[in-house]
Amino acid sequence: MIYPKFLRHGDTIGICAPSAGVGHKIESFEQSLSVLKGEGYHIRETAGVRTDSERSASGAVRGKELQELVEDKNVSAILSASGGDYAPEMLPFVDWERIRENPKWIIGASDPTNLLFPVTTNLDIATMYGFNAGTFDWQPLHPFQERMLRVLKGDIGIQESFQYYDDKRDFSDNPILEGEVYWDSRMDGEKAPVSFEGRLIGGCIDCIGKLIGTPYDGTHQFLDRYASEGIIWYFDPFAMNAETLYLTMLQMKACGYFRGATGILFGRVMFDGGSSDEDYLDLLTRCFDVPIILNCDIGHVKPCMTLINGSFATVQCGDGIGTIEMRLE
Repeated sequence: MIYPKFLRHGDTIGICAPSAGVGHKIESFEQSLSVLKGEGYHIRETAGVRTDSERSASGAVRGKELQELVEDKNVSAILSASGGDYAPEMLPFVDWERIRENPKWIIGASDPTNLLFPVTTNLDIATMYGFNAGTFDWQPLHPFQERMLRVLKGDIGIQESFQYYDDKRDFSDNPILEGEVYWDSRMDGEKAPVSFEGRLIGGCIDCIGKLIGTPYDGTHQFLDRYASEGIIWYFDPFAMNAETLYLTMLQMKACGYFRGATGILFGRVMFDGGSSDEDYLDLLTRCFDVPIILNCDIGHVKPCMTLINGSFATVQCGDGIGTIEMRLE
């Protein structure tokens, strides 16, 4: 596994928009950038970042703007501007070999999974999942955002589950965290403390499910390299009801994607389509004979952890409290 260099004071972060532009939220975006600048980073934005559109540009232009940052020797890391829906349109226009030749952190959350997942599974380059360039717009910053800033510098440490989450599950700029965090760990369908380790891989499952069978899906190559060490899958469900998530898991299982799996992590579902936690538990516990943990601090429903695809991790969970320790091996 290739781990790019972590950031130092004075480094430049390149921002591009693989999905939507941020034109509809410039004020909060600027607030977030001020935090990054306050950490001592310079910012380089590509042309499409501030467009007010669900597509920042055509797929070809988005691919070109990504390559500008990949090839710019002054750019130390590439950060996605925002999430969205149409990142797959740019994938045919990505020069994957240039990314292989110029490994640097590529970072994003939600729809940028479509970029991060192929980079790690096909190119064996670690990527970061959990935040976009506009993530740091809370005042004051929450500990999860402070943790993200530390991970950028290489302080990956041990991440612990939080106490409260945004149970309104919306995109408010001023969320009220009132829901009690409870990581629900199961083994053989029964509630139980669990512990497992392996290589981390995952992202937004709404995206990963659509990559299956495409040239951009390098899952089997990734498993060929690392299944013997154990694999930890993590899934950030954005808008999947229980049945859809379950059927996607069955599809992946039939494709051999859980070869070597030692445990599965599921984040809180943003839009559940009317499904309850019990619905998810009932179906997902039928699918796996390894430990699973539901309602982890992963993904769209804040607060969330920063996870490094390709890192070796140890996960522990009991009594609703969980930890993830990542190591760069």
